[in-house]
Amino acid sequence: MAELIERLSLSPTGQVPASGTEFTAIDVKTTGLHTGRALEVAAIRFRGDGTFLGDFATVVAADANRRNPHRISAAELADAPALGDILSRFFELCRGAVVVAHDLASVEGLLSEIGQLGVRLPPLPGISLKDTARAVLPLPNYRLATIARAFGIDDFPGYLAEPAARACAQAMIALVGTHGLRLAQPVRFPDLPRYTAGAAALRRSAAGAEKGWMAEAVDRVSAGDGGPVAQAYLDLLAEAVGDQFLTDEEVSALAGLAAGAGMPVAEVRRVHAGFVAELRRVAEADGVVTSTEYRELRQVAEALGVLELAVDLKITANGHKPTRVLVLGATADADQLRARVLSEGLQLAKNLTGSVTHLVYDSGVRESEPRLSRALELGAHVARLDEAPVLLGFEPKPQAGIQTPRVAQAAPGKLTGGRALIGVGLVLMVLTVAAMFGGAGLGPGIVLAVFAVGALVGGWYLDETKRAAAGLTG
Repeated sequence: MAELIERLSLSPTGQVPASGTEFTAIDVKTTGLHTGRALEVAAIRFRGDGTFLGDFATVVAADANRRNPHRISAAELADAPALGDILSRFFELCRGAVVVAHDLASVEGLLSEIGQLGVRLPPLPGISLKDTARAVLPLPNYRLATIARAFGIDDFPGYLAEPAARACAQAMIALVGTHGLRLAQPVRFPDLPRYTAGAAALRRSAAGAEKGWMAEAVDRVSAGDGGPVAQAYLDLLAEAVGDQFLTDEEVSALAGLAAGAGMPVAEVRRVHAGFVAELRRVAEADGVVTSTEYRELRQVAEALGVLELAVDLKITANGHKPTRVLVLGATADADQLRARVLSEGLQLAKNLTGSVTHLVYDSGVRESEPRLSRALELGAHVARLDEAPVLLGFEPKPQAGIQTPRVAQAAPGKLTGGRALIGVGLVLMVLTVAAMFGGAGLGPGIVLAVFAVGALVGGWYLDETKRAAAGLTG
């Protein structure tokens, strides 16, 4: 099969600035896991500098009797336009733009389905957000919600195509603007077919996302180790539980998708067990299991048929709040810290509340920012970005180094005076012995001996005094 996407890359070493390039972020909800028929399509056109240029979203007509995990109702599927009727607006937004998607496989599936309608399409230039983010940020997983959290993007309902496409666009804007990624070479844009306007779009309402502990925990769960189908199933599972609860209908829809993709029952159970085990690891990592964590984790474990993995979970009430970090700032360093907080298994806050234990701010945040003083009032630690790694325990605290005593260099005369006096004493001792054996008499010998001993003792005293003084000043 001919390539449907010409894969491009963004990197810090690219030769072509991407701030003036136009992109179109696409999200597709389908009937399958890795591939399937389109149920909903959203396209958001924007420029690399952050300017939004247009958008389009619609449910696509499909079998209304088939369950799906995207909460698209049978009535919506029955009233939606056919895929062929939305091509005019879709191609309009893609013409002269680089296609961006969290996973380009979903766009390739959509383009393949369009090709089955008899439309001949040239390869479209495209960029994978997942692959690009993986090269920039160290994250526990690279699901769209996790990438968005690392960039400080507002929560969104991932089961809706339009908010997901917008989050994808915002993440790409951050990569181009904040992180300075560039294209390897100039982009060649193909000609796309032109169609007259078709049926009206059926846009689903973007209800506010209810994000609690479970959504945050899912963002900190490590990526699975299965193949593309198992990974797609895990991504949908994570999206489904992100609203705190997993309904029987969602479990049934996921099971149907898994069966349709050829996943054995044992493989599905393995994914469920690994997912719940990771959720439990995240819950217990900070030494505190709250009643909310306990309730939500057990509910998900029971819904997935692996309650035995959470049956011995206990609420711990030790009076300590779990570490919860709020990072203020829109710099690349702030993004890196948010990513590290997630990778280290800590809670990453979006807003300042009483549950926040640490507030970190970058150089772009003014000292007069009200949230800094408010965080102190709430009892949180407030620190600059460069202080955070040590404060959060990511790096060891610099030890007050044990300094090696330095011998201060005194004036040459002071350093050698004691030694010279010792030398004089030694000479006098030699003269004393010679005089005694030469018949000079006892009296002169005693006098010379006294002077010799005095010179030796005095020289030794001066030399040691200077050494001690030099050591103290070192």
